[in-house]
Amino acid sequence: MIDEKLVPLLMALADDELVLGYRDSEWTGIAPLLEEDVALSSMAQDEIGHARMFYEMVSGILDKSPDSIALGREPSGFHHCRLVERPRGDWAYSMARQFLYDAADGVRLEMLTRSTHKPLALGVAKVIREEKYHRMHGESWIGKLAHGTDESHRRLEAALLQLWPDLPGFFEPVEGEAELVKAGVLPEPFSALLPRWWQVVEPVLARHGLHGPNLGLNAFSDHSGYGGREGRHSEDFVKLWNEMTLVYGVDPEAVW
Repeated sequence: MIDEKLVPLLMALADDELVLGYRDSEWTGIAPLLEEDVALSSMAQDEIGHARMFYEMVSGILDKSPDSIALGREPSGFHHCRLVERPRGDWAYSMARQFLYDAADGVRLEMLTRSTHKPLALGVAKVIREEKYHRMHGESWIGKLAHGTDESHRRLEAALLQLWPDLPGFFEPVEGEAELVKAGVLPEPFSALLPRWWQVVEPVLARHGLHGPNLGLNAFSDHSGYGGREGRHSEDFVKLWNEMTLVYGVDPEAVW
């Protein structure tokens, strides 16, 4: 049945949002501005809410609780891209990641609105409305940091260069992708979205003087950044996983 073959796709979507939401939440109480403290907390809630929606779809297929699906796995059972698992870094790093990720997520979600699987298409249509504001927030900070001070510009460029090798992993195929494409559940392979993502990102980087030879499609090796969709993660995620699952692991059967 096609529903069971949807699970790897839904888990990748959910895990991306859950892990990034957790990383965003780490700014709560320490963001550089009070309004940014509120903004990052709100965006973290949004991301985790989107993750729950996808986990609930999986729950309906596997007949397991969303909490056990989300938190009852070892690190190798997670299928997020490596981009989202890296430590939050400084403010420039987090804002650069937000902008790059939200641009990629935007083209992914738009593609999924054309899915033949109607619950998925309708679900992502709701997510798009919130993600639009996340992207606007990240793009705004790209401009502020690029034109703020020499130090902020330097930190932003350093963040982009550090993030770049992980970016292709966002577009890494999920398990069973070819069959999902054939069925129309995925209107096209994820790899086809990479040039479309660049059409969104490149004008912003160029406008702010951030477009260089190491920031472009040519800087990607064939499979650089791959592994996350197959459950291969860095030690950064192992540490994060210990934090994320700490309370659930104490008593998985507890009802809150």
